[in-house]
Amino acid sequence: MRRLAVFLASSHGNDPAHTELAAAVGTELARRGIGLVYGGGHSGLMGVIADSVLAAGGEVTGVMPRSMVEREWAHEGVTELILCDTMHERKAIMAERADAFVALPGGLGTLEEIFEVWSWRQLGFHAKPVGFLDAGGFWTPLLAALRSLVDSGFLPAATLDDLAVAPDLPTLLDALHTRLHGVPEPAHGENWRQVSR
Repeated sequence: MRRLAVFLASSHGNDPAHTELAAAVGTELARRGIGLVYGGGHSGLMGVIADSVLAAGGEVTGVMPRSMVEREWAHEGVTELILCDTMHERKAIMAERADAFVALPGGLGTLEEIFEVWSWRQLGFHAKPVGFLDAGGFWTPLLAALRSLVDSGFLPAATLDDLAVAPDLPTLLDALHTRLHGVPEPAHGENWRQVSR
């Protein structure tokens, strides 16, 4: 996996653990040589993850509509900042640039983005894996609600089971790699941890 799209909040939220998580994820992505693709913002968890990737020597691609840049929401220190005209274009560019998609803690924007790429995968518009980093059980209530959609007959069980969900980044990256390539990621010394599935 060369690039990972991460959807997450443009605020810090109420729990400092979310900020710590974003920083740790950014550092680990850079350590593994995985580039970050994200919405291009400088504030909240978005800014934290970008800063941590950059501080660890990694590459960051931000994608943002010009109207948001004009409001001074853009992170000007990223490796590459791609400007576009609409939110639709932003999401399409992020989807094109990334090999997989992950949701970290966030709100409506995070949910809208991760659900869209997940539904695109279900419909066969791409074959890139989608996952939730459920650190501290943040996404557990949402996942339970999704299970109720399965029980109600509105969501195929296979679609829900196709999601990669893990409480920590190494396990989640292994699950994404398995879905992307059909096999677990080979061990790379200390960089990768084999997870039997």
